[in-house]
Amino acid sequence: MPTKTLQIPTTDGRADAFAAFPDGGERHPGVLLYTDAFGVRPVLREMARELAGHGYYVLVPHLYYRHGPAPVIELPEHIGGESRPAVFARLMPLIEAHTTERALSDADAYLRFLTTQPEVSSGPVAVIGYCMGAVLAMRTAAAHPDQVAAVAGFHPSPLVTDAPDSPHRLVSALTAQVHLGLAENDMSPETIGELDQALDAAGVGYTCEVYPGTVHGFTMSDTDAFNPSALQRHWERLLPLLDRSLTGS
Repeated sequence: MPTKTLQIPTTDGRADAFAAFPDGGERHPGVLLYTDAFGVRPVLREMARELAGHGYYVLVPHLYYRHGPAPVIELPEHIGGESRPAVFARLMPLIEAHTTERALSDADAYLRFLTTQPEVSSGPVAVIGYCMGAVLAMRTAAAHPDQVAAVAGFHPSPLVTDAPDSPHRLVSALTAQVHLGLAENDMSPETIGELDQALDAAGVGYTCEVYPGTVHGFTMSDTDAFNPSALQRHWERLLPLLDRSLTGS
């Protein structure tokens, strides 16, 4: 699977990024993939390659580029219980600095870059994300309804908050088809009900599913949360969504 290391121009500099896409010189639908809080690393590169193997150009930007190229902090090969607190202590200032204003500015740049790549076909794109990336995916889709036809988020950070710009308050702008794959500990039943109510009221086509036997982070094979059967379920939900939305199949 061909891959590239890229530099995306943004209003605040240049974001380093990774892209994977099928060989053969043809053009393919574009997918913007937002990482979880741990960022670009081998497991995300492998997931991007696997998705590209199904016929997509997958762009994975380094979210913390304002603090330096990836990796901003060194991660252990396996992010387990003992290492997790120290890793998050170093990550939290980066996460907190990634404000909604910055995220939306970056989203503009990422989509502009993605849709002008020679390997990317014309037409709508998809945006997917994991953990905090799921929130970024929902914000991006709501801000770019003319471009984003599918949005998927897995084990998301909070999508329902008291903030005026809580993701669930933005869904009326969505034109994308949506899938949300939740871990059992991601949201309370009451919060899921509030999110479903907002999506229903907006007339959004969506599925919101709690993946059984999971904890937050279940797709990531380099963490203790990893659940192989849930990762497979994630592909079984994601690939048909992309096929319907981007290729019409």
